[in-house]
Formats: sequence, structure tokens, C-alpha cells
Amino acid sequence: MLHSLPVASPLRFPVLRRAARRAFHPLALAALPLGATLMLGACGKGQDGPPQQDAAVGYIVATPTAVPVSTELSGRTVASQIAEVRPQVTGIIMERLFTEGSMVRAGQPLYQIDSRSYAATASQAAGNLAATRATVESLRLKAERYKVLADQGGISRQDAADALASYNQARGQVMAYEGALQAAKVNLGFTRILAPISGRIGVSSVTKGALVTSSQTDALAKIQKLDPMWVNIQQSSNDYMALRRALQSGKLAPDGSAPVKVILADGTEWPVEGRLNFADVDVNSETGTVILRVTVPNPKGDLLPGLFVKARLVQGIVPNGILVPQGAVSRTPRGTATLLVVNAKGEAETRDVTAETPVGSNWLVTNGLKAGDKVITEGLIKAKPGAKVKASPAGSAPASGGAK
Repeated sequence: MLHSLPVASPLRFPVLRRAARRAFHPLALAALPLGATLMLGACGKGQDGPPQQDAAVGYIVATPTAVPVSTELSGRTVASQIAEVRPQVTGIIMERLFTEGSMVRAGQPLYQIDSRSYAATASQAAGNLAATRATVESLRLKAERYKVLADQGGISRQDAADALASYNQARGQVMAYEGALQAAKVNLGFTRILAPISGRIGVSSVTKGALVTSSQTDALAKIQKLDPMWVNIQQSSNDYMALRRALQSGKLAPDGSAPVKVILADGTEWPVEGRLNFADVDVNSETGTVILRVTVPNPKGDLLPGLFVKARLVQGIVPNGILVPQGAVSRTPRGTATLLVVNAKGEAETRDVTAETPVGSNWLVTNGLKAGDKVITEGLIKAKPGAKVKASPAGSAPASGGAK
């Protein structure tokens, strides 16, 4: 029967320990065959691998240019003129003379109120005026005759004075009746209600046979002028003051035309460009905003009052701004904008910049870059700060692993 023999450990047997030390002695290693030494050297080189190549990147050249600074704000359409039609006399509506929702012109008849009583009042005032004028002529002749008789001593001067006073009193009554006749004619004219402005008229609140009064608060109808249309937009007071400071300091150049593009709720752009023509002088105490007004042509009347829209307006121009694709700019945890540029040594260099305003798919860089700097926009993943790069203009050659 065979028994398994215990394995001898060099730590337990001094003889084995001495043999192990002699085997790994430097002189023993020197005595190894040349092939074995070369084999060990070849194994060490295989771990290092081939030398790394420079990362291929694409760049754009920083070019200062005049960049319009625009902002997009929410707003609401408002008719440029609004007139509420109300009666100025009391009476029964006899006719409605317009079609609801149609376009009306200034001076066009809209309603007819029963005018019979007002016509009678005007006729009465005209009769009183005619009778008083006849009396005035008789009193004038009497006053002239009494003056002659008083000068000759035929009557007392008091009678002459009384005749002259009666004449002057009758003249005053003529003026009063003339005013009464004019007022009666005005009221008679108010029985035919006319459109005060041109525009689109809405729904009528009364029908034929309704009683209207001169003191009622409810409007009979509303007319709105739709061409041009106003867009009232709100801007933060902080942004408004920052804009004014930028204009005053020269960082922004004022844009006299102030063009505005109106974006409808479905995302489509209104084909006609508007103009910014008004800024309120008061700040809303509840919202902290300033009202800006845009005038937009609306020749076909397709824009209706009350629509929620967006207004993209140019607030100024940066004289020497540089546009950089947004993908080339990164942010530190503190919010500092950085990008990579190719320096004179052909190395990728980190550059801190000021990029606070988006312009389309780019950032507007106002500080940290100068004309001619090569900004890396492709191959950003492989480009390491301080490492050599193989740079070429963006788009001329593929840069693997980069963000375009």
C-alpha cells in the first residue's frame, strides 16, 4: 500500500532554502542562455505597445463680427384701435344696419333708433325760433322810433329805454331758441348710430325692438381695427435695465430699425416683420415687468385679438462678437464657460471665455477669444489639454470620437 509523501517546503528545510537562494542569485541569472534573456526582454516590450498618435481634431477660426442680440418674449395680440358702440339718446331700436363679424368703415350707419319724438322736438324748436325772430324785428323798429320821439320830447326817455330793453331781450331769446334747435338736431342725428372707426365689428348685444338708454353701460357692439395689429409683450425689469446699461456703455450698439418676428402658437412664423415702437415707463409692481409694444402689419386680418404669440426682437448689436458652436463650449461646476483652442505649439489648450448669450445654435463669446484663435469643435473627446493634436479645419477631414 502506497502512502502519499508530504511536500517539502523550502521554509521548513534549510537545505532547500539555500538552493533557492543560489538559483535566483544575480550571478546565476547572468549565466542564463542568451535566448532566454532575449525572450524576457521581448516580453517586457510587448507590455508597452506601439507609441500613441496625436488626436485628430477639427477647428474653426475665431472671426469677430457684428452680431445682433435678440430675445424671445411671450406676448398677446391686441387691436390697434377699439371702439365700443353705445347709444347717446334713449329710444327703441328700429333697425340693425350691419352684418355681425363684417368689416365696417367710419361713419357707416349701424343702428336706427325711433326718431319721431326727436324730430318733433326739433320742429318745435324751429317754430319758437321763427316766432321770436319776428318779434325781434318788430321790437327793433319800435325802439328806433321811440328814440327819435324821445330826442324830440314827444315821449319820456324812460319809455324809449324800455323799448330798447324789450328789443335786446327778444334778441337773447332768439339765441336761446337757436341753441335749442341745434340741440334738437344733434339728438335727432344720434338716433342714427354711426361707426366711430373703421374695423371689424363683433356681435350685436341688442336686436330690433330693444330699448336703449343714453346712460347704459353695456355696449351695443365693439369695433376693432385689425390692421395694423399690436403685440404687447412683457420683459423683466432686470433684463430691461441690463439692456439699457449695455447700450449706454457701448457694449451694445442700438439698432434703429428694431425688427420683430412674430411666432404663432403652432410654431409658424408670421410672414410680415413687425417693428418695436413703444416701451412703458412704469414697472408692474406685481410682476416686475415692463410692457413693450410691437406693431405688426395684418393686411388680411388673419391675426385676431387675444392670441398668445412669441416675439423675437433684436435689442442691439455686439460690434465685435465671436460665434462658437454650442457643442464646443463646456461649463465648470461653478458655471464658468471653457473651450479648447489649438495654441502655437500645436497643443490643445483650455481657455476660459464669457459666453452668456445663445444665438441660434451658437454661443456669443464676448471675452476670452481673439481674432485668429483656432477653436476646436471636432474630436473633443480625444483632445486632452496640454497634449499634441493633429488639427485641420472643421469639416475638411473626419475627426473620430468628436462632437460636431
